[in-house]
Amino acid sequence: MGRTNPTYRDAIASLESEWGPMRRALRREYQGDFDRLFDRARNFADAAGYANATDPERALLLSLLLAHEVEHRRLCDRLAKTEARLGALESADATREADGIDRTNETLESNASVAPDGSSEETEAREDRS
Repeated sequence: MGRTNPTYRDAIASLESEWGPMRRALRREYQGDFDRLFDRARNFADAAGYANATDPERALLLSLLLAHEVEHRRLCDRLAKTEARLGALESADATREADGIDRTNETLESNASVAPDGSSEETEAREDRS
């Protein structure tokens, strides 16, 4: 006995040709997006074919939703990693900034002994001894 339903891959090809007029009516910039939808649906053809749904359009929609969910998860993971790196960089910058402020304070404290005319107290003390 053979299958009573067409294969999922055949159903996708049929739906894609059925929706061909819509693709042609889309602006050129969106035609690639339209094609990618069907490419993504084909990525799950094994699972959808195994389910052998009587309505291939439902399987197509579920495949597209699954493809979008996968992409959403990947983007969320990528965003989380990027935010973590950014947080690490910001904390490193804050640490460097704090170190810079401490060094600036040390420099200011050591320069506090400089007289208003630019000479240091140490230089004046040497001149007084002479």
